[in-house]
Amino acid sequence: MLSTAFGLTFWGVLIFYGAALYAVTPNARTTGAFFRGEDNNGREARQWALTASIFISWIFAKSVTNAANLGASYGIVGGLAYATYWLSIPLAGFVIYYLRRSTGATSLVGFLTGKYGRAAALAFTAAILIRLYNEVWSNTAVVGGYYGPVGSPEFIGAALLFTAATLFYSIKGGLRGSIVTDVIQAAVFVVFLAAVLLLVLPKHGVANLLSVGEFKLAAGMDLLWVAGLQILSYPFHDPVLTDRGFITEEKAMLKAFILAGVGGFFAILVFSFVGIDARLSGLAVGGNAPAAVAQALGVGALFVMTVLMIAAAGSTLDSTFASLSKIVAQELPAIAGRQPPVSALRYGTVAMVVIAVLGNLPMIAGAEILAATTLSGTMVMGLAPVFLLQCGVGYSPWSFHLSFWPGLLLGVLLAIGWIPAAWAIGEGKYALLLGTNFYGLLICTTGYLLPALLRRWRGMPVAQSASA
Repeated sequence: MLSTAFGLTFWGVLIFYGAALYAVTPNARTTGAFFRGEDNNGREARQWALTASIFISWIFAKSVTNAANLGASYGIVGGLAYATYWLSIPLAGFVIYYLRRSTGATSLVGFLTGKYGRAAALAFTAAILIRLYNEVWSNTAVVGGYYGPVGSPEFIGAALLFTAATLFYSIKGGLRGSIVTDVIQAAVFVVFLAAVLLLVLPKHGVANLLSVGEFKLAAGMDLLWVAGLQILSYPFHDPVLTDRGFITEEKAMLKAFILAGVGGFFAILVFSFVGIDARLSGLAVGGNAPAAVAQALGVGALFVMTVLMIAAAGSTLDSTFASLSKIVAQELPAIAGRQPPVSALRYGTVAMVVIAVLGNLPMIAGAEILAATTLSGTMVMGLAPVFLLQCGVGYSPWSFHLSFWPGLLLGVLLAIGWIPAAWAIGEGKYALLLGTNFYGLLICTTGYLLPALLRRWRGMPVAQSASA
C-alpha cells in the first residue's frame, strides 16, 4: 500500500518515538520519584503538568478508536455517549479530595483496608491488576493496526517495538518520567488532533456533522445512559487515574482533575467527527474508523493519524507500567501488613518487564478490543456505593463484599450471555447492557447498605473504621 520510503518512515516514527522520550525522561532513582512522581529535589508535580498527564493518560488509543467507531454508527449521539465517560474524572477528583480531607487516605488501597478490611483491598487490587493487564494489549494492538492486518508480522512487530520503546523509558523514569513524557505526548496529541480535524471538517462542515444521529434509545441513547451509570464506578478501578489523585496538594489535584475531565470530554467528542465523516462519506470502517478515514484521505493523513495514535497509546502504556510497579512494590506489601521492600525499585522494574511480555499475549492472539470499556465498567459497578456512600457506614467489610461481588458476577454473566433478555431496557444494541447496569447498580447498592440497616434494626452501634 505504501512506497518503500514512506513505509520506512512509518517504522522510523516508532524508533524516533522511543529514542526521543528516553532522552527526555528523567532518571528516577528514588521511591518518591519512581512511585509518586516527585522531582529529584522531592517536589511534587505542578498542577499544569498533572492536568496534562491526566488528560492524555485517559485518551487511550482504543478510546479514540471507539469514539470514531461510535460516531460512524450513531452520529453525534455515539460521540456524546462515549465522551460522557470522561466526566468520571472530575467525579473521581471530588471523591479523592473528600477521602483525603476526611479520612487522611494516602491511596485507595489504604482507604479500603481501613474501611472494609484487607480482603476487600485484596479483591480491589486483583480487579485493577486485570484492568492494567488489559490496557497493555488493547493499546499496543491499536498501534499495530496501523502497520498491518491483525495477526500479520507487521502488526505484531509494530506492537512489540512500540511496547519495547515505551518500556525502556518507563523503567528509567517511573511515574516521574510518565508525567514528564505525558506533557510532551499531550502537546503532540493536541497538534495532530487539530491536523486531523482540519482534514475532516472542511469536507462536510461542523453543522452537518452535528446534525447526524437521533436522540432515541435505539439509536445510541441507550449507550449514553450506560455511560451515565458507569461513570459512578468506572474511574475507581483505574490506578492510572487514581494514583495521580494522591501526589499533589488536594486543591491543586481537584482543579487538575476537573480541567482534564472537561478537556478529555471535548477531545473525545470532536474526535467522533472522524467517524461521522466516514458515515457521511459512505466508507466501510471495518471496526477502525480512524484508519479507514485516514487511508481514504491519503498516506499523509494516515501518517498523521498514526502519530496521534502512538502519542495516545504511549501515554497510557507508560502510566500502566508505573501503576503496576507501585502495586507490586508498595501496595501489595502494605495489604499484607509489611513495609515495602528496600529494593522496591527493583521489584517495580521487574513487574514492568513481566507485564510488558505477558500483557501482549492477547494482542498476538488477535483479541478484540472494542468491548473492553463497557464490559469492564459493568464488572466494577459495585464500586460505586463503596466510594460514593462510604460516609454512611462505619467499618463494614460485608458492605464491600455484598456490593463488589454481585457486580462482578453480573459483569461475567453479561460477558458470557447469561443475563435474561427480560432485563433489557429498550430495543437498541445496548439495551441489555443498560438493563444490567441499571438493575445491577440497584442490587449492589442494596447489598452495600444491608449490613448497616441490619445493625440499626438490631440497635447495634455503627462500627468505626479502622485506621485509614
